[in-house]
Amino acid sequence: MTSLPAGRIIRFALLSLGALMILAPYVFMISTAGKTQSDIFTSSLSLIPQHFYFAENFAKALSKVPMATLLWNGVVVCGLIFFFQVLVAIPCAYAMAKLKFRAARLMMVLVMLGLLVPIHATALPLYVAFDRMSLINSYTSLVAPFTISVFAIFMFLQFFRAMPDDLIHAARLDGMSELGIVARVIVPNAWPAVTAFAIFSVVAHWNDLYWPLIVVSKQAYATPPLGLMYFRAAEAGDDYGALMAATLIITLPLVVAFLFAQKRFVEGITMTGLNG
Repeated sequence: MTSLPAGRIIRFALLSLGALMILAPYVFMISTAGKTQSDIFTSSLSLIPQHFYFAENFAKALSKVPMATLLWNGVVVCGLIFFFQVLVAIPCAYAMAKLKFRAARLMMVLVMLGLLVPIHATALPLYVAFDRMSLINSYTSLVAPFTISVFAIFMFLQFFRAMPDDLIHAARLDGMSELGIVARVIVPNAWPAVTAFAIFSVVAHWNDLYWPLIVVSKQAYATPPLGLMYFRAAEAGDDYGALMAATLIITLPLVVAFLFAQKRFVEGITMTGLNG
């Protein structure tokens, strides 16, 4: 029986420790979701509940706030944002990566500068604009500020630069227009990058609380993180078992989506060179 090299054992131990540290909050959240109030505030820290209270806590989470509405709003907002981000980013990145024009370098500089501008810097003028157009408490106000993603442009730009030029030249010889090349050549070969960006985009906007807290004051348009704040208000902020159950319900779609897209996500990150 051959023994494993010491270097591999050390790497495996470090990776296991890192995974344990990352998963610890989620494990603690699952544990808390199955505890009664007395178990949560006991002096002894135990991950296994003394009295399994999962059914009661999940029932409270589903009854105290409109959980289905919160999840649906999250799907609609994240889906629309991702759709428009990809619709804008792919043609822009293709033009900058494969077409030669004078403004290409300037556009690259603007993209890099755009990465430095946080949503907090533009929140006030955006809120005033949406308020004057009577678009507060609407899907438009939740989606519109994020339809252009400079990160998506940068990510797809790195991916398209690695694609062979001969593939595009062959498509041009076949009489394809530039738009046809994007739709029939670039997009079918860009799915790893699109999947990788989808994880970044959906996770960021599904978990976003800052902007929905500004433009939404009605539960009908509340996103999942904002719904948790309503839940705490409804429960007077002290029923942490039910609150953790609600958090589990809201985070579960992201976990499932990542597990299904994990292979494409890793492939996309590797091919775009964003892993350092």
